[in-house]
Amino acid sequence: MSLREEAGSGGWHYKELCAGQGQTCAFPGLLNHYVPHIISFAEDEAGELYFLSTAIPSAAVPAGVLYQIVDPSRYPPFHPFARWPWQIDRFIPMTKLKYYFAVDTVYVGKKLGLLLFPFMHQDWQVRYQQDTPVAPRFDINAPDLYIPVMAFITYILVAGLALGTQNRFSPDILGLQASSALAWLIVEVLAILLSLYLVTVNTDLTTIDLVAFSGYKYVGMIVGIVSGLLFGKTGYHLLLSWCCLSIFVFMIRTLRLKILSEAAAEGVLVRGAKNQLRMYLTMAIAALQPLFMYWLTFHLVR
Repeated sequence: MSLREEAGSGGWHYKELCAGQGQTCAFPGLLNHYVPHIISFAEDEAGELYFLSTAIPSAAVPAGVLYQIVDPSRYPPFHPFARWPWQIDRFIPMTKLKYYFAVDTVYVGKKLGLLLFPFMHQDWQVRYQQDTPVAPRFDINAPDLYIPVMAFITYILVAGLALGTQNRFSPDILGLQASSALAWLIVEVLAILLSLYLVTVNTDLTTIDLVAFSGYKYVGMIVGIVSGLLFGKTGYHLLLSWCCLSIFVFMIRTLRLKILSEAAAEGVLVRGAKNQLRMYLTMAIAALQPLFMYWLTFHLVR
């Protein structure tokens, strides 16, 4: 809606459109009180639109203030970090992280069962669709971050409960427990990455995959601590030993398809120094899990 100046009477009338040669229009609410009238429009070679506004309501006055009409659809949306010399996505691949949290209740239940009872599972291959791994909720063998993150948080809470039952709880001790567990996880992942580089393993394992696989140990650690709270040291050692054996088997059967050669993954006799190094590396990564599980839990059960 606009106000258009009638050429004959000089009065102003509301019109749906303001068009025609030599027309002077006002747009209430669009411009300020100093230059409220538009007297001309123009378009440059780039297709940008401009209009000339003046304080005097007459098309005969050439002077005024030039405004540019900005169409938001022609410009990318504003990003608060767009002008930063670095961007968050370079350090935290948000689009990739969404894949690792694409889980549902059925997947979580089956995955927890696989982590605790991996001995009867037969097919360990990750399924692909058009060269892209399917989401974890569609494939129990796919790595995820939901279970490791939730297990880590639960481990800290259970550790606080265990310390509280022994009258040893304090925020400082619990914070030290959390930071220590996180530091060991980082050291473990970095050590695995360095080992893969030194052995020159050509694998599709990513850093996030390693974080996921290394984080699965917290499930067994929770079981061990809870059993220690309920049944004492005997229950702790029995159930933790079972969980250590389970995570060892799980890691061996999962990583052998990622680290070992195709021949070794299919059960063919491993030959050559390079394949032997890969086999030793796979076993070393799997053997690290029980060691960390015991190291991070034994002092919580008395």
